[in-house]
Amino acid sequence: MVGRDRLTPNSLVLLNESLAATNEREGAEIDGSIVRALVETGIKVFFVTHTFELAHRFHLQGRDDTLFLRAERQPDGTRTFRMLEAEPLSTSSPPSHPHPAGG
Repeated sequence: MVGRDRLTPNSLVLLNESLAATNEREGAEIDGSIVRALVETGIKVFFVTHTFELAHRFHLQGRDDTLFLRAERQPDGTRTFRMLEAEPLSTSSPPSHPHPAGG
């Protein structure tokens, strides 16, 4: 982690599933506080999360400087490997279909 003294306005902080080991409510609260503090000081944040509560809280704010992306899936669950702008979902992505050995 970069020291706090090295972050300046317009810095970019990348967070990937931070606090994923905590329960959703507590993780959303802590992560939300961290993201708000960074953004309020002019730092840009790119956050990857499967925590609906966290994403939904930020989505409800309707900020112009916030973008929500979701991995595109076909109706049958096939991945397209494209990211689409879309609001957070309260359910996880469809499960990947396991392939039989050798298939």
